[in-house]
Amino acid sequence: MQRYSSALVILAISLSAAGVAQDTRTVTEPVIPAFCTKLDAHLTSINDGTYNTLSAADESKLDTDRIQKAIDSCGKGKAVALQSHGASNAFVSGPLELREGVTLVVDKGVTLFETLDPKVLEISPGSCGVVSKEPGRGCKPLISVSHVSGAGIMGDGVIDGRGGENILGKTMSAWDLGEHALKENGGQKVSRLIVADHADNFTLYRITLRNSPNFHVSYNAGDGFTVWGVKIDTVHRIANAPHPLSRNTDGIDPGNGSKNITITHSFFREGDDNVAIKGGAGGVTNMSVIHNHFYWGHGMSIGSETYGGVSKIRVTDLTLDGTDSGIRIKSMGTKGGLVHDVVYDDICIRNSGRPLDITAAYAANGPVAGNSPPTFRDITLRNVSISGGGKILFDGYDHDHRAQINLDGVFLTDNTNPDVPYTYTFDHADVVFGSGGSNLQLPTGTDATINGTPAKGTPYSCADRFVPFPTE
Repeated sequence: MQRYSSALVILAISLSAAGVAQDTRTVTEPVIPAFCTKLDAHLTSINDGTYNTLSAADESKLDTDRIQKAIDSCGKGKAVALQSHGASNAFVSGPLELREGVTLVVDKGVTLFETLDPKVLEISPGSCGVVSKEPGRGCKPLISVSHVSGAGIMGDGVIDGRGGENILGKTMSAWDLGEHALKENGGQKVSRLIVADHADNFTLYRITLRNSPNFHVSYNAGDGFTVWGVKIDTVHRIANAPHPLSRNTDGIDPGNGSKNITITHSFFREGDDNVAIKGGAGGVTNMSVIHNHFYWGHGMSIGSETYGGVSKIRVTDLTLDGTDSGIRIKSMGTKGGLVHDVVYDDICIRNSGRPLDITAAYAANGPVAGNSPPTFRDITLRNVSISGGGKILFDGYDHDHRAQINLDGVFLTDNTNPDVPYTYTFDHADVVFGSGGSNLQLPTGTDATINGTPAKGTPYSCADRFVPFPTE
């Protein structure tokens, strides 16, 4: 068993002290607690050519009860550790619930697999592992953190939701159900990996989350959420497949009345939003996204729900490498509200289809009108360097509900290369150029204004900023 605590180094300077954070807490590197219990693995993972998984004979050997009993009997401030035992390195589980002040630790080399049996996860008989127009989720999450404080999930191991593997008794996966739900205008009734609700001071530290059936982490109505040194690593596209198979696999989704959130020193690649700030009921405020790397996915997103408001957001030192969108704020007339006081600083974007994607017309088939229109105001992009072409959208809702963006040192670093064209949408928007300069060539647009003259400036350097996704 790896010994953690003695090897940890706490940062001398907190993120809050760095002058860029909006999280009002003093956030330092987490410490893995002392263990109340160590559980040995009884199963051994295999590779089926695409995934690390379990043999069919091991699917029924659930570890749910012994893990849950260990969590239930653990004292506050302590941790339950899942560890390897000889060649055995895997656990398989149905729904688990964290308790007040208790941390689940998955040791290096160990994988906690979600069961493929929908009956184990179903909320009501037959509700899980189907496409349905019935309301509700249909499936319990693998790990619930509900109305408790000080809980955590840590360690250098893996939690694998197995979203690309066939559901037990079916010839399709959870991700396949997502495709069918889209075609049938129904709901994809599959599980989420981690759902935290009213969970103050919840921590994810050093853990790898992989292949969730749906969202990897959903955090709602909590005060204090730290994501530090986390990897989210989900298959995006399988060779020769006609479409991405991991639809709806968002990385981290804070929403609905949550505040004081820090995401830092993390690496995300998945089939949907890398981070999606969902400003539904209660909104989201005081959030810092600092020192991170995103790869495939839909980028650093706000929305599409913004009706509860989103404010006091700082995104600093972020690379977006091959994301479908880069900096993204999305909403529509039925889900909109005020998004304001949002700053992006020291951002490197390359090979993104929509490197700057700020739109109130988010919908597959054009703008959606409604009685809850969005307004984007006091949105600042500072020291942003973009390469690889793509669409740039500054697209408000209407004359009274606009997108107001401050550009200060925003440069296309390959704008003279005809092989990487850039296109623009500029409607119901107001752009203010700052002293840092920009070379964006904004068109006249519809009901759009430009204030200030873009100076020449010097593009923010992205040399050595893009790094490979860490596989170890």
